[in-house]
Amino acid sequence: MGPMKNWNILFGLWLIFVVTWPVGGVRPLRQRPRSWGEEWLPLGKEENEVGPFSSWNITGTYRGNWKFLESSNGTSKFPDFRNSNGNSVLELISTPTKITGVHYIQGVIIFHDVFDNERDIRGAQVRLEGVYVWPFRQLRMVANSGKEGDYGQEDDYLLTNPYHLLGVFSSQVFQESPREKIWNRKHSPIYEMEKRCNIEIAAQVSRLPPRKNDGDQEKYYLEGLMESPSVDDDVDCFSPVLVNATSINTDIYYNKAINYTLMVTFISFLEVLMLIRQMEYSNTQSGTAKVSLLMVGHQAIIDTYICLLHLTAGILVESLFNAFATAAFFKFVVFSIFEMRYLLAIWKANRPPNGESWEQMRRELSALYSRFYGVLLGGVLVMYEFHKFLRFILLVLHSFWIPQIVLNVVRDSRKPLHVHFILGMTITRIAIPLYIFGCPHNFMRIEADRNWCICLAIFMGLQALILILQHYFGSRCFIPRQVLPDKYSYYRRFHQGSNNGIDCVICMTPIDLGPRSNDCMVTPCEHFFHNSCLQRWMDIKMECPTCRRALPPA
Repeated sequence: MGPMKNWNILFGLWLIFVVTWPVGGVRPLRQRPRSWGEEWLPLGKEENEVGPFSSWNITGTYRGNWKFLESSNGTSKFPDFRNSNGNSVLELISTPTKITGVHYIQGVIIFHDVFDNERDIRGAQVRLEGVYVWPFRQLRMVANSGKEGDYGQEDDYLLTNPYHLLGVFSSQVFQESPREKIWNRKHSPIYEMEKRCNIEIAAQVSRLPPRKNDGDQEKYYLEGLMESPSVDDDVDCFSPVLVNATSINTDIYYNKAINYTLMVTFISFLEVLMLIRQMEYSNTQSGTAKVSLLMVGHQAIIDTYICLLHLTAGILVESLFNAFATAAFFKFVVFSIFEMRYLLAIWKANRPPNGESWEQMRRELSALYSRFYGVLLGGVLVMYEFHKFLRFILLVLHSFWIPQIVLNVVRDSRKPLHVHFILGMTITRIAIPLYIFGCPHNFMRIEADRNWCICLAIFMGLQALILILQHYFGSRCFIPRQVLPDKYSYYRRFHQGSNNGIDCVICMTPIDLGPRSNDCMVTPCEHFFHNSCLQRWMDIKMECPTCRRALPPA
């Protein structure tokens, strides 16, 4: 009995030892290495990976790279995979489960530069779901294709992410509409791949050391392997893909957005100053009539669109509402108070003073506002329907100096705009589009288009240069004289015998009518004035100071 009792004691101790042994070395998921790529996971054996861990919240947006482990994709099922590497964006939302140490993961991964350019597909988007076992820092996900008719709501669970929201907003405004996004999704090769392939991703999560510019927010790094066993047979749909991504610091992203709104607010303030300077420069009826009504209305429409875009972005991203609403408010002040007031002043200056009734004036004013808001609404519809040509439409919108150039040539106007107004409005108008399409790290996640930015800068610079040349050298200085109509000359010859001792009725001083004098101007109605006196008078009224007859342009 003694040896048997000792054997039972040893067996019981062995059983307790086996049951209570720590499970730190047990893998959380046991799949075949070929399907999950365990041999590729960086499972280092450092001391910081052993022992108790804290639960990291890996919810957020990650940007990184992807590449085939082989030199080229060896599969024949999807020959559209032309490139061997590219950029990727990963959106993850982590939700704790009732199982200790396990979080449920939902997300979307977007692979850029996957297909050939002939198909006009910017990237492959795959919806994912899986688990994150945080004691072992391992992330396991599979593709979640969903139902046939749910492709219009594929990103509903990501609507709490401001980074994602502004990306969707900018893509719908500057790149593609939701309708085309759904069409591209259904006609993309990735649509067929999700039906025929099991996409599996195994990744290891690590925390990056904090830096000074990162603030208090923790940054994470994901690295793993994506494989695709076929549904029908054991052949892979495509070669294994190595994926790595680093989380984006949303604090820096918020700071970029706020700095952008501050820039827009400062630009609006400068535009107000330029408009006040211009209205003071052309404060007379004759000076205001020289300004193009289409030019000011064109700029008012641009400011209206900018105001609506910023207000929509502020409503879409609640955490940035105050910043975007402030920028939208200042743009609203620019077009609703200053530009519309200047528009009304130009309209009144161009109306003939024939004593029209109030009813007729009210009808004409209503027609003016109706045309303005009609063009505004029509422009929205045109940009929505032809959003593929949005960059060309933006070039057309920034051609607002052309009506003033044409008006100067037709009327032979003399210095209608202040030089500071021309330069200031040109610079402030191109600042926002240059940031959106020229800054490689803009917060709206729009790819930089250097060629388009150069075209915009050259186009606006040429318009401003022509206006400045017209200001200093005459409104028709660049037009050949052969095509110009006959112009009245205020320095024409006259008979001096009967005009000796004539005084200028503007300054009431004698006029030098000598043969070598250049200080005398003669109107078509045979009245004589000093050169400087009549030019200052014509800046106020284009009529003869003596007989009130209309005067031709100088």
